[in-house]
Amino acid sequence: MGQILMTSQDSVSGFEITHTLGLVRGNTVRARNIGRDFTAGIKTLFGGEIAEYTELLTSAREQAIERMLAEAESRGADAVVAIRFETSNVLQGVAELYVYGTAVKLQKL
Repeated sequence: MGQILMTSQDSVSGFEITHTLGLVRGNTVRARNIGRDFTAGIKTLFGGEIAEYTELLTSAREQAIERMLAEAESRGADAVVAIRFETSNVLQGVAELYVYGTAVKLQKL
C-alpha cells in the first residue's frame, strides 16, 4: 500500500482490518518563547489570530504525528485508526502534545 493511512474513524473505507497491531503514539513537549510571548501579548490587545502560536502548535502536531507514524511503520502497519490528540501543561509555559491511535493491517475489499 505504501504510505500509512490515518483516520480518526474506527475503520478505513474500502478496506477490512485484518490484524490489530496495538497502540502507537507520538508526543512532543514545547516551551513558549519570550519574543513570541511579547508579540502575542501585543496582538491580544487588538484581537485576531496569534500566528506565532498557531505555527508553534502546528509544528508540534506534525512532529507528534511523524513519531506516531514511525512507530506504526516499525510494526508493519498499513494504517492508524481511532487517532486522538491530547494536550497537557507540564510546567508554566511548557506544554505536551500527545497523539495516539491503533496500528492495523488492512486488506482491500
